[in-house]
Formats: sequence, C-alpha cells, structure tokens
Amino acid sequence: MILNQSFILIKNLLSLSLVHNEGAAFSILTGNRYLLIIISIVALIGISFYIKKLDYLSELDFFSYALLIGGIFGNLIDRIVHGYVIDYISLKFGNYLFPVFNFADICIVMSIIIIISQVIKEDLWK
Repeated sequence: MILNQSFILIKNLLSLSLVHNEGAAFSILTGNRYLLIIISIVALIGISFYIKKLDYLSELDFFSYALLIGGIFGNLIDRIVHGYVIDYISLKFGNYLFPVFNFADICIVMSIIIIISQVIKEDLWK
C-alpha cells in the first residue's frame, strides 16, 4: 500500500488505510518523536516495577498487562525504526469515521478495559 491509500474490506464499516501517525492517540504530541519514545520507555519501566510489587497476579491480570506491554512496545518499535507509528485499521459507523489505528492500539485499549473492570469488580466486592 502507499501512504493514505485505502482498501474497503466491509463497505461502510471496515477498511485498511495506510497512515503514518507521528503523534500519540488522536495525533496528540505530533512531531515529538523523542518525547513519545521516552514516555513509552518510562511507561514500560513503571508497569514492570508495578507488576513486580504485586503480591498476586491472576491469569487475567497477567493477560491484561501482557497486552498493555505488547501494545506499548509495538508502537515504540515503530517510532524508533520508522519515526512514526504505522496505523492501518479504519472503522466507520454511519457518518462517524474513527481515527485510523493499529493492532497495538487495540491491545492497549483492551488491556485498559480489562484492568479498569478488574479494579471496579474488586471495589464492588469490598
């Protein structure tokens, strides 16, 4: 694919669209490659220290943190190697076109959903 080219997979729903994202989510901090690299590395180190301090890590916790680390690491590699993150998944619902994203972004979002739901569940059981 060439930059900004799209292939429709499911009409009015899913397309593959090659986009170079030089920022973070929704292109915030665009043009701040080295800052985003540093933030990613600090996040990975912080998550690693947090996990080491946990007394117990369930399989779901392990899975969610693995998704989070994998997603951050995947986007970090893109930033280091290419200078930008390669996004390619484009979703459209009605007239709303989501910002283009990648599999690493899916991993990060899913991990956050799992972690937040686990925290809420733990708080409800207290």
